[in-house]
Amino acid sequence: MLLFLSVPQPRPPGARTRAGAARVARWRRLRLQQLRRLRGLLRGLRGRPGTGSRRRGRMALCGQAAGAASLPSELIVHIFSFLSASDRLRASASCSHWRECLFYPALWPQLRICLRVSPAEQPRLEFLMRKCGWFVRELRVEFAAENYLSSGGGGGPGDGGGSADAGTGGEEVEALQLSTRWLEVLRTYLELVLCVLVSIRNNRNLQKFSLFGDISVLQQQGSLSNTYLSKVDPDGKKIKQIQQLFEEILSNSRQLKWLSCGFMLEIVTPTSLSSLSNSIANTMEHLSLLDNNTPGSSTLITAAELERFVNLRSLALDFCDFTAEMARVLTDNNHVPLQRLSLLVHNVSVMHKSLDNMPNDEHWKALSRKSTSLRVYIMAFDIKSEDMLKILKPSIPLERIHFDSYITCVSGAIVDLISRQYDKFLTHFILMNDMIDTSGFPDLSDNRNEDPLVLLAWRCTKLSLLAIHGYTVWAHNLIAIARLRGSDLKVLEVTEESIDFDQGELADQDVDPVHNLIEQVSLGLGQPWHAVMDIESLSVFTEPNRHFYREMQSFSEDV
Repeated sequence: MLLFLSVPQPRPPGARTRAGAARVARWRRLRLQQLRRLRGLLRGLRGRPGTGSRRRGRMALCGQAAGAASLPSELIVHIFSFLSASDRLRASASCSHWRECLFYPALWPQLRICLRVSPAEQPRLEFLMRKCGWFVRELRVEFAAENYLSSGGGGGPGDGGGSADAGTGGEEVEALQLSTRWLEVLRTYLELVLCVLVSIRNNRNLQKFSLFGDISVLQQQGSLSNTYLSKVDPDGKKIKQIQQLFEEILSNSRQLKWLSCGFMLEIVTPTSLSSLSNSIANTMEHLSLLDNNTPGSSTLITAAELERFVNLRSLALDFCDFTAEMARVLTDNNHVPLQRLSLLVHNVSVMHKSLDNMPNDEHWKALSRKSTSLRVYIMAFDIKSEDMLKILKPSIPLERIHFDSYITCVSGAIVDLISRQYDKFLTHFILMNDMIDTSGFPDLSDNRNEDPLVLLAWRCTKLSLLAIHGYTVWAHNLIAIARLRGSDLKVLEVTEESIDFDQGELADQDVDPVHNLIEQVSLGLGQPWHAVMDIESLSVFTEPNRHFYREMQSFSEDV
């Protein structure tokens, strides 16, 4: 109907003659009547109230009843295309005809789902995937992070009781509750993964496929304990079925250009990519395989397998899997220049795999010569300073780096090295330390004349994001950082507990130090600023895996 209104109308007969004035007036009256009828029809479709006879008259067009249920499916689908997903679902409740039009393939070219690992999610997921799984072109599924430690069995060791039983018996009860919760989480997780994979096994239209499973909460102390998995899947049938379904999806794909799998438990194997045909591998533009649970020295992709991906523009791997031979393959003339490279450095991988095969500085120079627009994103989980010194080669075009530590702290020397080597590229710097003992945060400027974070802000002129938690940040240094970078520093996130004040300076000030800090930093940045009061509100601090995965996705898409 909107198209009908936009069609240019013919000139009325006799418009240029004085004798045709009456015909022009009559023509305009007819057009006005038609527009009024059409306006009444649109009001009826929007459900506006009106009197019975008058409304029935408006709903009549050309002598036929024209209600919402009588609209053609093509028009309903076109109307739905302007609505959000939630509005489409509400509109589909109007009648069965509209409900049939809700899952028309043109309305769902992409599907992004964020799931809690909960049994309540399974029926909803099954319904949605049954409707859309066979035709969706872009599918992204995230299994939402949840603090299973706190949500599994009450608030403490004694779940129901008093403090008198807080000894060994209380610890055993807590361990039992925790074990039960782990088993429930794993069982539900496997069922949800199976539901997703079964629904898209025959989808030949799939172009982007992305899976993120934050079961890494079970891997915080290292690799996942096989005892839980053996109880949930004792004979390994479900794991084997999941792996076979994933390979079947790859072998059936005909248009796949984006494949991303991060922190998914037991899905990708070292032989999974061999299921891709050569034609699909040759046209693949993004490949992401992030899994620090790979046993032993095995890798999810080899240099020989990477030779098939000649059109790859973005790549995300475990750092220990990215070898010097892979760097050589990516510099070959038959490969298009690589634009984005995301690398995950995990202490579990470093413990089980060697850093001896990583690219040296000459390999990084060759990669940079091959693609002048290559940018690198590194996330480091609990990596020792001596290992970071080996990893951070001078010629890496490092644009983003994210440190996340539970045991090992980043030293001021590492921050100083980063600011000197990557001053031309660095835009994002995230420093997080989730120490159990919060009595005192490490001070990067200890025994140094200049604060490394201030030097980072001074040297790295492209710095646009700085986030810090778990390290001491002096108030006067925070003001200096804001003044050095000014409005170019778009995001400055520092938790309140990380900020400290110099007692000597406080004695000389008559104003409230917190108010003065907020005022000075806001003036330096040219925008209102305040410290992060609730750490739970920022995923960069509470869900580092998810934050890295999402940032890696956007980082790779920005080519």
